[in-house]
Amino acid sequence: MRTVFSIVNQKGGVGKTTTAVNLATALSISGKSCVVIDLDPQGNASTGFAIQSNKRQPGAYEVLTRRVELADAIKPTEVNGLGVVPSSVSLAKAEYEVNNGDGNEFILKQAIEKLPVDFSAIIIDCPPGLGFLTTNALTASNKVLIPLQCEFYALEGLSQILRVIKDIKSGLNSSLDLDGILLTMYDSRNKLSFQVEEDVREVMGSAVYDTIIPRNIKISEAPSHGKPILLYDHSCIGSEAYVNLAAEVLKRGNFGGLKN
Repeated sequence: MRTVFSIVNQKGGVGKTTTAVNLATALSISGKSCVVIDLDPQGNASTGFAIQSNKRQPGAYEVLTRRVELADAIKPTEVNGLGVVPSSVSLAKAEYEVNNGDGNEFILKQAIEKLPVDFSAIIIDCPPGLGFLTTNALTASNKVLIPLQCEFYALEGLSQILRVIKDIKSGLNSSLDLDGILLTMYDSRNKLSFQVEEDVREVMGSAVYDTIIPRNIKISEAPSHGKPILLYDHSCIGSEAYVNLAAEVLKRGNFGGLKN
């Protein structure tokens, strides 16, 4: 069974795209071939892999509107064994083009099922919000990773995401499970970051990854150069964190049908 991850949080700016891009890169470098599906109309994951805006068709929009097969929308990246299905602003209107039919929650799942077994994992970068695009992602996935920014209201929105995951699992996708909660933008100089970590670990226990993604200027700079952090600066603490996250994801269970 192929592993399909949704990177989900209804809030923007919490590290979803950064995590999708850099986790996929770290996994690919470790020998696990991956595809990132950019399901955010802003297209930030596509930018993070240096996919120019005039080279993003066909992409996620064409897949969700059933114009092309998923395999035909995958673009190569600088990382060996890593492809990306890019996004553009057109994706924002996909819901309205397909909304009248039955079973529209399964479009992405059906597209992934037709994909040749050349990839160990699919990583879906979800948009902010919990609407049509995110529902398609969760229905197609068997794992969910929730990035959680170390801020005062971190726990407040978590319960809503967990309810949505539970609803999707009971109604649309019984294979869906939470893989882990990832603390992001951690500032070790800030007592609030420490307090948020303590609170989240107390409430969620082992669901929280041991790995923490720190605030790091190199992580912020990398997308403007169209590179994942591991290619932009492989020796910085941000790169080290995502290598550790990849190792932890692999250690947690079945991946690409193989026990790691």
